[in-house]
Amino acid sequence: MFTLSEENYLKAIFHLEMMSGTGISTNAIASKLETKASSVTDMVKKLAEKQVLVYKKYQGVSLTKSGKTTAARIVRKHRLWEVFLVEKLNFSWDEVHDVAEQLEHIKSPKLTRELDAFLGFPKTDPHGDPIPDHEGRFDSVEKRLLSSLKENEVGVCVGVDDSSSNFLQYLDKNGISLGEKIEVLSIESFDGSLSIKVAGKVLSISSKIATNIYIQS
Repeated sequence: MFTLSEENYLKAIFHLEMMSGTGISTNAIASKLETKASSVTDMVKKLAEKQVLVYKKYQGVSLTKSGKTTAARIVRKHRLWEVFLVEKLNFSWDEVHDVAEQLEHIKSPKLTRELDAFLGFPKTDPHGDPIPDHEGRFDSVEKRLLSSLKENEVGVCVGVDDSSSNFLQYLDKNGISLGEKIEVLSIESFDGSLSIKVAGKVLSISSKIATNIYIQS
């Protein structure tokens, strides 16, 4: 029903809506997909004709109910494949994203159902993100950014916002992984950098890093 490119657009808009609500600008979509705004306009018009989104000039793009369900099912496949790659094929969490990007476009509902069952119906992927069910529904996870903690506060790492290989490799190198306790020792008022204690050692991290790590208090 949808081309690979159309699925990528739906997934990108889905992620943007999760972060900032409805009314996503074509420029935001272009930035997310690293393409031209003019190309985005052409695509969203096609998707609007398929009734999976609503596009109003100067008001942005919003997914319809069917659009959200379709996008969530793509996300579901992506995250299930990530779990499979890590748990069954010994991929590290920084290696799985690009491979899952390819596997998510396989159009076999039975394969997805059997994969889910084979993995024991996981609720989250290797990066801490929730996995939608077969209807596209998923439990919201209570979390906040590490950058929101104050001095002497402690949180547990439950996910990341940046799933790029470089960022995940940085976290691995410094012992920051899902389930690790992170204590904020001090915050630099000049640039927002943090001194933290994690895995028994003290690190200095930038505010950019802190705004890409999700924690639960």
